[in-house]
Amino acid sequence: MTSSPASSSDSQGFSQLDKRIQRWIWSEGWATLRDAQEQAIPALIKADRDVIVAAATAAGKTEAAFFPILTHLLRDESEIGLVLYISPLKALINDQWRRLNNLCESLDVPVVGWHGDVAANRKQQFLKHPQGILLITPESLEALFVTRGSAMPGLMARLRYIVIDELHAFIGSERGKQLQSLLHRVDRVAGHPVPRVGLSATLGNMELAAHFLRPFAGDKVHLIVAQSGGQELKILLKGYTETPPKIESEPNLENPALEDVVPGSMVAVAAHIYHALRGSNNLVFPNSRRSVEIYADLLRRHCERESVPNEFWAHHGSLSKDYREEAERALKEGTHPATAICTTTLELGIDIGSVKSICQVAPPPSVASLRQRLGRSGRRKGESATLRGYCIEPILGPKSGVSDNLREGLVQAVAMIRLLVGGWFEPPRVGGIHGSTLVQQILSIIAERGGSHARELWGTLAAQGCPFEGLSREDFFLLLKCLGERRLLIQESSGLLLHGELGEKLVNHYEFFAAFASNEEFRLICDGKTLGSLPVTRPLIPEQRIIFAGRRWRVLEVDGDKKLIVVAPDKGGAPPAFDGSGAMVHDRVRQEMRAVLASSDNVPFLDEGARTLLAEGRSYYQRAGLDANQILERGNEVHLITWHGDWVNDALALLLGRYGMQASNEGLVVNITGSTKERVLEVLGEIAELENLDPVFLLNGAKNTLREKWDWALPEAMALHSFASLCLDLAGALNMARSISQSKMER
Repeated sequence: MTSSPASSSDSQGFSQLDKRIQRWIWSEGWATLRDAQEQAIPALIKADRDVIVAAATAAGKTEAAFFPILTHLLRDESEIGLVLYISPLKALINDQWRRLNNLCESLDVPVVGWHGDVAANRKQQFLKHPQGILLITPESLEALFVTRGSAMPGLMARLRYIVIDELHAFIGSERGKQLQSLLHRVDRVAGHPVPRVGLSATLGNMELAAHFLRPFAGDKVHLIVAQSGGQELKILLKGYTETPPKIESEPNLENPALEDVVPGSMVAVAAHIYHALRGSNNLVFPNSRRSVEIYADLLRRHCERESVPNEFWAHHGSLSKDYREEAERALKEGTHPATAICTTTLELGIDIGSVKSICQVAPPPSVASLRQRLGRSGRRKGESATLRGYCIEPILGPKSGVSDNLREGLVQAVAMIRLLVGGWFEPPRVGGIHGSTLVQQILSIIAERGGSHARELWGTLAAQGCPFEGLSREDFFLLLKCLGERRLLIQESSGLLLHGELGEKLVNHYEFFAAFASNEEFRLICDGKTLGSLPVTRPLIPEQRIIFAGRRWRVLEVDGDKKLIVVAPDKGGAPPAFDGSGAMVHDRVRQEMRAVLASSDNVPFLDEGARTLLAEGRSYYQRAGLDANQILERGNEVHLITWHGDWVNDALALLLGRYGMQASNEGLVVNITGSTKERVLEVLGEIAELENLDPVFLLNGAKNTLREKWDWALPEAMALHSFASLCLDLAGALNMARSISQSKMER
């Protein structure tokens, strides 16, 4: 056989690999090893360090990790060790099983997937002979600890590596804190620190990622950032002015179709998507499941009218597994063109093959999300990555607010694209208390060990060097006492802690293993009539204002247990058309939005409609004097424009509420109703005098702060501190108040 270039002296890594892996590489026809693989082989082959491999989607990260890992395992064939591969998605495990099994079959290394769809006999086979590669989610690893706690030291005795795929998907979340705790517990049962390998395409801050992967020793993590290869990026952002549904101008229309009852601007966007994408594979990302269904249906109906086969498929979390897999197969098979209209469900690394372009309808949830999505495009050699954006802005009138006049949605999209091109994306938010996950881990460890003493729980979870370090010993034991009062724990006379009546019931339910709860929707009721429902993740207090169905409402009552919000119509001005789709926007994005509006430079990736809309936003920015002024007064409303993110704006709105103001965060604008500019400045001056903020004071009266799954079990003060640490930027809000107050004094 002729040696491939991969075996030449140019490749230092190739010669270090096991001969059988070298033969597999030849058989696959690989000409060279990729940059990530060349760097990862010497870093991983000795199993003596933690490593992060950050590389673009389809850059061969899986092989970068497993070529050297398998070479290490094969050095002692009489006793093949174990590798834990931890993935955020069951579907990704199925993909990786097929990919790794193709490689490992020739090496006689077993590859076992572990989730609910895997046959029991395959799991039993692994339990008898725990070796090879175990593909598992954090929830299934939690279940192993709970149901097979006494067997875990034996199962992990030959553990050589832990590989965490899509590392960025875990950082900063309650699920990520659960994973950190599980990794700490795996090290304890294995009897030594097991080398950890993080794989990711999107890491906004490598240092933060390293400290997430190995808390308290992140500076020792070996970082590999693969070269991108300089792929060309093509961008087009189209702007539309909102037009009403056809049925509004023709109310007597007989047998109205979908095209007649949705806004005409949505029909226009769908028509452009149809003509631009038909005949190729693509992904289209609207920002809600409802929009996914509308656009998928409009596009399907377009195919029917043209008498051509349907090429457009809906894909989101509420669809059945069969429907989702049908869309995935259509994309992957490549026999016919297919475009998926999807939510974040197709953002992570499920193998759907290469797509020609990514379409983003309305601004993306984040720059990091946009980068992850764009990694799906242009993966064939010589092909450009292509991004098409669509923004719909409202018609302006005398009552239009600041947000609409500034063309907030379009400007946010422009800012995010500019940041993406510049190489910036949001670093994960870290440092949250995650009290909810601590409750779950306490209950899990008691199940694993058949009971535990308080000092043992402290030493495993919250002492120095543990996942929940930072919680005082006093607060930890107060939490244990509270769990006893909630019937989650009981204590024997010997001091041994066991599950209480409620604790035993909950731990024995399959839902226990997930640390996170899906966002539940609140029903909105006005005068006994249900207006609809929406997910609510922001803190709500009585008299606060919210926007729903294009109107403003005043909150009268919030029932967190029944997921109910009682509202009354609010007499405030017209609400902004752009609602941000519930995504939290980073400070840096809002600052870039200000730079876009303050500039007169041409934005090259805009079509004529988007250029017109941007010019309108820039004109208003100048007329309103927003280069120097952050407070506007209009009628009985005061608009506070902070140019900061939602963590600051939410905290500032709550602070203003504590001083008797009717304030709400509406994106770019913190809106205050029924006040004056002078009074707002006076209150901001009082806030600026505060030395620090107590979350208990700030959130007193808020009814929906139980954000995470086990928050209900926490002592009240700890629950509020936990919420504030995750959802608010208290220091940023104080600094904002001081900055505005200082500017007032200087003028």
